[in-house]
Amino acid sequence: MPLHHAVLALLADGPSHGYELKGRFEEAVGPQWGGLNIGHLYQILDRLVRDGYVTRSQVAQSDRPDKTHYTLAPAGREELLGWATSPWVRTSGFRDELFLKLFGAARLGPQALTSLVEAQRQTYLAELGGLTRLRREHAADPMVALLIDAAVAHTKADLEIVDSAESRLAEVAAAGGVNHDDRCASTDTQGRRAGETSARRA
Repeated sequence: MPLHHAVLALLADGPSHGYELKGRFEEAVGPQWGGLNIGHLYQILDRLVRDGYVTRSQVAQSDRPDKTHYTLAPAGREELLGWATSPWVRTSGFRDELFLKLFGAARLGPQALTSLVEAQRQTYLAELGGLTRLRREHAADPMVALLIDAAVAHTKADLEIVDSAESRLAEVAAAGGVNHDDRCASTDTQGRRAGETSARRA
């Protein structure tokens, strides 16, 4: 539950309230991660309180309703330390829709594969352009810059895969194109025969 631990990390800096935590999280990770839904954040805080990792207290305000402050508990600090110092292990495999698209396009033949590769290449180049501009805007923020650099590296790796896909899948695409044409011809033949049979019955 990485977001739960990210909230614990924010609370390691001191007590805070919901909207302040939301703002600090979004400022810390930058636009590449995306915004944090306030309703989801309060669900996370409720669970952390229930699990004993965070304590909750009310702070009186003279001109508005009491403010709820959240404080990192000793058990929460221990949990955060264990999570933050252990390696991340990928458990779900590399399930990227791109590979399913390559799988499908290759079986439709060389033309379909070429169309996908060209379109995907342009998409990645546009992403890299946007990330480069974003990187310049956040050059002074090391955490945000690090996340953007990771996105750049990931996109460049994907671009390399796409650039090599056409040649590496050429044999599969050639076979797929032949099979696709054969299936289309067979379907047309069956359709004509069905039409002729219906005409004779009529």
